[in-house]
Amino acid sequence: MTDSRPRDPEESPDDSAESVVRHATDNGVSWITLDRPRAMNALTWDQRERLIGLLDAASADPDVRAVVLTATGRAFCAGADLSGGAAAPAERVAGDVARTIRRGAQRLVAAVLDCEKPVLAAVNGTAAGIGAHLALACDLVLASDRARFIEVFVRRGLVPDGGGAYLLPRLIGPQRAKELLFFGDDLPAAEAERLGLVNRVVPAAELEAIARAWAERLAASPTRALALTKHLVNTSLDGDRASAFAAEAAAQEINMTTDDAQEGVRSFVERRPPHFRGR
Repeated sequence: MTDSRPRDPEESPDDSAESVVRHATDNGVSWITLDRPRAMNALTWDQRERLIGLLDAASADPDVRAVVLTATGRAFCAGADLSGGAAAPAERVAGDVARTIRRGAQRLVAAVLDCEKPVLAAVNGTAAGIGAHLALACDLVLASDRARFIEVFVRRGLVPDGGGAYLLPRLIGPQRAKELLFFGDDLPAAEAERLGLVNRVVPAAELEAIARAWAERLAASPTRALALTKHLVNTSLDGDRASAFAAEAAAQEINMTTDDAQEGVRSFVERRPPHFRGR
């Protein structure tokens, strides 16, 4: 994906997390770009922590009203970068693997799910392993017609991590999820759209423009209402109807204290388009 967005003024030309995970805020949209195309944007520990930090910061920043996750080159994210990892210990301590997963891949996916601003993935190419789950955790997913999704874990004798067995059944049902997880076949963008994993497939040359249009539309929307709606949808499959209805009523009560909700009501009465400020 060709990137014409402004570079963060703090970027440096070295291979630090800041230089390979670029960040800029433009028109209310936080653009987070994986920019290590020679490594197919495989994530190192430092890059993962940078992503988590940027997503957390977006929640707290009133000037950010939407987030876009994207990448440069022919891959969105090829998974975790294991090339620089430390050698395996001579004797493994019980719980090491579980702790690593909880502190790593699961924290990253949770940061996307818990971000209080809508998060849009603009998937430019291959999304494999944790890279696929990073994209699928987003609220909306645009995919280039060159993109593909790969549940690569089974190919290496591994159990999926990063919430894959949580996300996939909620998106496409358990039977389809098992097919993807059991076989690990490449899933082209068009097939991902047919299954319901992505919202829309677009020509590669149009991905950035369409992502920008969608993100700016989200950024002009009532921010707190979107945050509450995101929470209701994300938790809807985890509880019973009574809990869901109670959460909905509570969300309505909270939302009606916002300026945007009042503006929405006024604009309806005054028969004019609303002007939301994210407050």
